[in-house]
Amino acid sequence: MFKKKIIFIILIAFATTSCGETLSSVKRGMTGEKNRSTDEFMIKKKDPLILPPDFEKLPTPKEQMDAKEEAESFKKILKKNTTTEKTTSSTATSTEESILERIKKQ
Repeated sequence: MFKKKIIFIILIAFATTSCGETLSSVKRGMTGEKNRSTDEFMIKKKDPLILPPDFEKLPTPKEQMDAKEEAESFKKILKKNTTTEKTTSSTATSTEESILERIKKQ
């Protein structure tokens, strides 16, 4: 019985000294004392939310829809211009062919 107590005390002493660097670290672990840290990780409080100064000047949804319609109309006009360019180039090709045919006949 006496040997068991001595072995138990030695094991406890070994465990407490091997757990930490010094006995003070064991004391902090047993009491649950927290480390004192520096302020480098402190959270800075943010200012409350405010409205932007030109909030009333923001476009309304109707204005945005008008802008989208205008952009679409420009796209349609551009598509029409590119298709007319293609047709003029095809007519120019047919014109060139007709001229070449007339030259070959002479």
